[in-house]
Amino acid sequence: MKKDIHPENYRMVIFHDNSSNERILVGSTIETEETDKWTDGKEYPLAKVDVTSASHPFYTGQEKVMDTAGRVDRFKQRMSKAGARKKK
Repeated sequence: MKKDIHPENYRMVIFHDNSSNERILVGSTIETEETDKWTDGKEYPLAKVDVTSASHPFYTGQEKVMDTAGRVDRFKQRMSKAGARKKK
């Protein structure tokens, strides 16, 4: 392994999937402020995410609408306004 090419803050991090409550321990350089204990009893930095392979439709084979920011609703509103303008 080459020296001095890897980031200084590379360490094991727990990624918590908010939609499926799955937790994954993986190496990362993400900055976090929270920590949590893993099954081995050690404490690791904790990063909360909305989508992981445990909840993404590509990996699960299940279709579901992932709309955490209201994007679908905003799109529908824009389309209804555009349709109303076309009718006039």
